[in-house]
Amino acid sequence: MMQKKLASFLVIVVICLTVGLPLLTATAAHADKLADAIAAAPIGTGAGQIDPSKSSGFLGIPGAPDPGMIMCFLWAIWVGWIFSTVGAFGGVMAGVGHITIYGLGAYAKTFKDTASPLNKLMTDSIRVSNQWLVGLSALVSTVNYGRQKRLVTSLGFFLGIGALFATLMVVYGTAGKVSFSQYQGWFGLCVFLIAAFMIYEMSPKGQSNKKAAKEAVKAFEETVKCKGDICEQGVETLKWSLARTEISFFGQKFTFSPIWAFVGGFLISALASFIGVGGGFLYVPFLTSVVGLPMFVVAGTSALAVLIGMIFSIFQFMVMKGIPVYWPMIGVELIGIFVGSMIGPRTGKYIPEKVLKWIFLVLAFYIGLRYTLRGFFGISLL
Repeated sequence: MMQKKLASFLVIVVICLTVGLPLLTATAAHADKLADAIAAAPIGTGAGQIDPSKSSGFLGIPGAPDPGMIMCFLWAIWVGWIFSTVGAFGGVMAGVGHITIYGLGAYAKTFKDTASPLNKLMTDSIRVSNQWLVGLSALVSTVNYGRQKRLVTSLGFFLGIGALFATLMVVYGTAGKVSFSQYQGWFGLCVFLIAAFMIYEMSPKGQSNKKAAKEAVKAFEETVKCKGDICEQGVETLKWSLARTEISFFGQKFTFSPIWAFVGGFLISALASFIGVGGGFLYVPFLTSVVGLPMFVVAGTSALAVLIGMIFSIFQFMVMKGIPVYWPMIGVELIGIFVGSMIGPRTGKYIPEKVLKWIFLVLAFYIGLRYTLRGFFGISLL
């Protein structure tokens, strides 16, 4: 009971700091940031110029791409489903949609030399738009996985606390300072490296120290196959302390240090915030490899950690730095995210773990290679 009260108190403190501090310290100085950036861009019909005669698109910019609402809705369903199924790649897929499928990346790059403030403002807007999508998906997923007892609350909480400090540092250090090419290159390189790590994880050597996780996965899959109640053997905290916490899941025991979870959350979120994603594609390898948890618990725990980081990061970007988002696009996407995030936890338990890993491995390699080459070397792949 004391632990639950302490956890509730810490949650309230974090929410107050996350929401209240930015509001108390924000100023109105950012109100005309977008208008100033647009006004500073050259007028004309060529690349890197704004043609006032054209209809408004992304962020209300004349001539900017205006993604179709149906496409936004369908892509958001995919983003919500994939994140809520494995606790990762939601932000990455949101970035793929905004950057490539909607054409916002190519448009932003045209202002690199002609209107740098507008180029960087669009880059930051894409970053925080990604975070809105993955943030809502994380919220819905956390609730759903909590109900299924597939969420290690204390672990996700301490990962999220570490993320708070990291996002504060990164947002202040990079907002308005990162060009689109730099962002694109680092985005791709991070995904590419994670894909390489996933290959190692699937090798016999990578699987050699995961006996408990494999046994828990086997028992979970048998219960689902027999249509049993997965909540009966769900996550249960056996011992709790800052130095060492022990939980059980489907007859297997797992331990972790909340202090190291805090450190891991800080490092992961620092990188994730820089590239404008939730960090689930980093949390998942951390939870499976360092902590040794089975995938069926990882997705929910990762979602909670991502949720805490996203709340803080979005407020920092939008309130403290005055970064705007394109609400007509985000509004439709959030509806799609909700739909996809409700489906994911209900369908993911029926999909074999190895099938999901291989799908994401192929996607990660393609996405990583594509954006690394485009961002750093200007080479385009199909």
